[in-house]
Amino acid sequence: MKKALLVIDMLNDFLEKDGALCIGDSKKIIQNVSSRISEYRSNGNPIIYIMDRHLPQDAEFKMFPPHCIAGERGAEVVDELAPREGDFKVYKRRYSAFFGTDLDLTLRELGVTELELAGVCTQICVLYTAADARMLNYNITVRKECVASFDEDAHAFALKEMEKTLGVKVL
Repeated sequence: MKKALLVIDMLNDFLEKDGALCIGDSKKIIQNVSSRISEYRSNGNPIIYIMDRHLPQDAEFKMFPPHCIAGERGAEVVDELAPREGDFKVYKRRYSAFFGTDLDLTLRELGVTELELAGVCTQICVLYTAADARMLNYNITVRKECVASFDEDAHAFALKEMEKTLGVKVL
């Protein structure tokens, strides 16, 4: 079974203090995700950066403030986790990394059957990516210290939902 790490929305608008949807203190999750990236690199497993990237008039901005707009700094991966040559990037406009992207095709071409999800926000993009991955029969792991949210109650609910309903291995 080949594994891949999905680094979900570790972007400036979610992790910088002045970001449009900052989760709060982001130092710890950046360090934890950096550690996972290092492990995956050392084992030769693929790292796929999932990047929220919206058009200026995106309908999502009726629910959330404008964020991660294509071409702006907020839509870029934080410097500490910058992708390297050989890493993959998948741009998305909706919560799930699978919706309207070629992520599933990329994973299948790489022979990936196991996914580890890391990133933000737990109850939004991580949860909906996990749900779609489950529907596509991937085995999924989420490490609690590698996901975060601006809403702690929703974060806790999403972890429980992933584990109890989706069969995600939550460590």
